[in-house]
Amino acid sequence: MMAEKTTKRPDFWTKDEKELSKENYSCEILISNGTFEQVNSREFPTDACIIQYTIDNTNCYDLARGTRVKLFDMYYDKFKQGLKSIDYGKGTISPKLWGYASTQSNSNGKKKRKSLN
Repeated sequence: MMAEKTTKRPDFWTKDEKELSKENYSCEILISNGTFEQVNSREFPTDACIIQYTIDNTNCYDLARGTRVKLFDMYYDKFKQGLKSIDYGKGTISPKLWGYASTQSNSNGKKKRKSLN
């Protein structure tokens, strides 16, 4: 088998822009400039959208959460005419459970009770 080449893909969103996207647009960027296979993963929430845009004649894909109107506003403000499409993602995780970390329990599977003493 041949080893797969991993090339560094440029990130068109700065860290500040990603943080401000939550505040200004109520959107969250999960994957920035990922491959088509990465954004089509089933390991994301069901409300994530695949955004396709073009920069320097190169197709780019992001995976982001938010309403389609808000996503359109955010991507149009950033990329103008480069925005090509906003489609539903392939995620299978409930949005309520996305990012949820379960609490640790003891070895027999029961939660410990606090003693009254």
